[in-house]
Amino acid sequence: MRELSIFADESGSKSDRNRYFLLTLVFHDQADSIKDKVGRYEESLSRSDLPNIAFHAGPALNGHGEYQYLTLVQRKKLLVSFNVLIQRLPVRYKTFVYRRTEYKDSGKLATRMKQDITEMLDERLEFFQAFDRVKIYYDNGQAIVKRALEESVTSLLSKQVVVTRRTTMTEYRLAQAADYLCAIELAALRYNAKEDGGTYNKFFGGVGSFKKNWLKQARRKRLD
Repeated sequence: MRELSIFADESGSKSDRNRYFLLTLVFHDQADSIKDKVGRYEESLSRSDLPNIAFHAGPALNGHGEYQYLTLVQRKKLLVSFNVLIQRLPVRYKTFVYRRTEYKDSGKLATRMKQDITEMLDERLEFFQAFDRVKIYYDNGQAIVKRALEESVTSLLSKQVVVTRRTTMTEYRLAQAADYLCAIELAALRYNAKEDGGTYNKFFGGVGSFKKNWLKQARRKRLD
C-alpha cells in the first residue's frame, strides 16, 4: 500500500499584525526512506560539535528558545547543515502566499486557502491518486489551516485521509523541513519587498547570495 505524507507549516497568523501568511506543504512518499540521510545529518552535527536539536528557522535566526545559548557562528553552521539535509531529502514542496491586506477576514483567508490546495491537488491528480493513503501531519493549532487541509484533500481524493501528529523522529525531521522551506520562501518575499533588515544578511550574505544559493537550492524541491 502506497502512502503519501503531507507535512504542513505556516508562517504568520490570521491576525493583522503579520503582513504575510505563508502555508508550506512538504510531500513525501513513505516508500522512500530518509533514515540514512537523517543519520548522515546527525553525524555531521556531531563531527562539528553542534547540538542535535530540533531545527526551527525563526529561533535559529533570532537566537531564541534552544538557540539562545548558541553563538552566531554555531547558528549559521546549523542552518548550513540543515540546508544540506534538505538537498538530500526525497521530498517536494508547495508554498502558498497570502498578503494580509487582501484578507482582513479570517473566513475569507480559510476559503481561499482551501481553494488553492484543491486546485494544486487537481492539477496533479494522477500523482496524488497513485497513493492508497494520505497522512496529513499538522499540529500547530491554527484551525483555519487544519480545516483547509482536511476538507480539500478529503473532498478531492477518494481514499483514506488521516490528520495526525508527528510521532517518530523521521516525521519530526520532515516537519522541520517544512519549517525550513517556509522560512526560505518568507525570506524571498521580504528581500523582494526590501524588508530584510540585518538578520537575513548575517545568515544569507545579502540578497544576491540568498537568491543564487539558498533560494535556488530550495526551489529545486518545488512541486512541478
